Amino acid sequence: MSTWKTLLLQDSSSPLMEQLMFFHDHTLLILIIITILVGQLLVSMIYNKFTHRFLIDGQLIEMVWTILPAFILILIALPSLRLLYIMDEIYNPLLTVKSIGHQWYWSYEYSDYQNMEFDSYMIPSTDLKSFNFRLLDVNNRLMLPYNTQIRIITSSLDVIHSWTVPSLGIKIDSTPGRLNQTNFNINRAGLLFGQCS
Repeated sequence: MSTWKTLLLQDSSSPLMEQLMFFHDHTLLILIIITILVGQLLVSMIYNKFTHRFLIDGQLIEMVWTILPAFILILIALPSLRLLYIMDEIYNPLLTVKSIGHQWYWSYEYSDYQNMEFDSYMIPSTDLKSFNFRLLDVNNRLMLPYNTQIRIITSSLDVIHSWTVPSLGIKIDSTPGRLNQTNFNINRAGLLFGQCS
């Protein structure tokens, strides 16, 4: 769970989130290198009064500053496309959970093994215990096994909601009249929080 002093992403609880964190670090490294290079060029141009007579018309430099950004975009696009494919692939799930978004609560249904349904309401601020988290804790938690392929099917009854658990790398829209699905695999036990965003 993220706290007030957290600057980076939450600790991952799924292999998908680990891959998303690797991609984030990969892209951030490329952006830092570009920012340092451009900053160094700007500072040197401000403080340097020398001119180069071949810099005004140079085919080589124009070819370099055209090909280099295209190569950098390819370095970012290929891992991104791989991640999009991994996120969209639905494997053979062992458990299917149906989640329906309402105005201030979620309804869950385990439909594979037994017909079990329940509603999950946020705990009001007046009823919170000292160990509860405000606007995060609910009265009925969704219990899911770890090291199991899980499919979640979401929909909504009133407006567009978003079923989100950041440490799993999952964010899926719940739209009225439409079923959206995604899958995930939790690789460590714990209490994970998410919010409709």
